[in-house]
Amino acid sequence: MSALAETANPPGTFISGSGVGYYGDRGNEPLTETSPPGDDFLAHLCVEWEGEAQRAAAPSRRVVLLRTGLVLEKSGGVLPQMMRPFRLFAGGPIGSGRQYMPWVHRLDWIEMVRWIVDTPAVDGPLNVTAPHPVTNADFSRALGRAMHRPAFIPAPKFAVKLVVGEMADAALASQRALPGVPLAHGYHFRYPEIDIAFRGIFGD
Repeated sequence: MSALAETANPPGTFISGSGVGYYGDRGNEPLTETSPPGDDFLAHLCVEWEGEAQRAAAPSRRVVLLRTGLVLEKSGGVLPQMMRPFRLFAGGPIGSGRQYMPWVHRLDWIEMVRWIVDTPAVDGPLNVTAPHPVTNADFSRALGRAMHRPAFIPAPKFAVKLVVGEMADAALASQRALPGVPLAHGYHFRYPEIDIAFRGIFGD
């Protein structure tokens, strides 16, 4: 934060990356930016991270905290890993499949950051997620349709823990995060629904 104070022309907006892990595992509870944090390790980490970012706030500078969901991009991120079992005709839901997966198309993420810079009224936490979160089972079916593959072979919880270890709890957690602030301030999603997003990604 000292670097900001020493800058000759300090920025009027400070954007910090956080995540929907802030909310913890919350089942099917709708979560907006005003919802309280969760009580697991990742939630505590997000709370501390956001607290540090807030130190950049000043009368002439706003701080925006991006609570990002799963960013969808065919050439990078987590989606290529999720596609692998579907390529082998072995795709399906993870665990029970009932956990919600807040997601956002990569282009919406980029455009929302640009929009934040141009929208001075936006301040504080902001859920960078599409307005229609889906369960893992629905996500898997949509991915199967986009890849022309079946999506009925589940990955049991114990198998997920064997493959990803400590990250299993995050993979199986449920956050039904909704972009309350972006919608209230007029942001228009290019990819509001998962099937539309996959059509954009896979070109169908």
